[in-house]
Amino acid sequence: MLFVLEGPGPFPAAVIIHGAGTRRRDNGWYLTLTRDLQSEGIVVLLPDKRGSEKSGGAWRTASLEDLATDTIAAVSFLQRQDNLALSRIGIIGLSQGEQVAPIAESQSNDIDFVVNVVGSGVPLRDQLLYEENHNLRQMGFLPGVSNLFAWFSSSYLVHVGQQDFWEAVGEFDPLPYCEKVTAPTLMLYGAEDTNVNSSKSAARIRGLAKPNMVVEVFKGSGHALEQPVNMGNQIFRPDARDRISQFVLEGGEAVTAPN
Repeated sequence: MLFVLEGPGPFPAAVIIHGAGTRRRDNGWYLTLTRDLQSEGIVVLLPDKRGSEKSGGAWRTASLEDLATDTIAAVSFLQRQDNLALSRIGIIGLSQGEQVAPIAESQSNDIDFVVNVVGSGVPLRDQLLYEENHNLRQMGFLPGVSNLFAWFSSSYLVHVGQQDFWEAVGEFDPLPYCEKVTAPTLMLYGAEDTNVNSSKSAARIRGLAKPNMVVEVFKGSGHALEQPVNMGNQIFRPDARDRISQFVLEGGEAVTAPN
């Protein structure tokens, strides 16, 4: 789905990169962000994820590098739209899309900016263990017990429950790809995220000391960057949306990291 604007332009444009799992066009989280970006004067391309809606292939057996080629193809699609006057084209990775984004940027010269939203900055197996630990806590397990059982549940998913997926992503670590990113990059996290270890992810990215990368952690929000926390994935907090819009409209130059 391509969300265009009235007027002659030129306009900046962003390609949305999907998170994990099957993704539908009516996903409220994506559409809320897309609506707000469009209202700020940004063209948005929301492609069907591999193996979802009208897209062929299978995401379950695709590596993150494979999914990055889909993102690069989406950028190329925008470049071929002669009826659109575009000033620059970038990518916005949501959740697992944050791990796809730096791969795509490092392999393409046509991506002008990168926005990453609540994606893990740690190796995928570490992220899985963190998420399983919190899932068990939400089921009522005490912290010490949840730590132990998370190892077993993670192992089951890797070797049995989601074996095809984990064979495809292997021991993926996003950091080496982040080191290669040269485009202006904004990375947003929710401090209360129970899916992604936001503090460790932010620390790893900041440890790269790359001047083109800005990392911000929003207190009181979880994995959907919602406000208040636990209010569902259609409550994308307004200040985070404003940050993304500002970054895209001004090419990243106006965005600075808070203390």
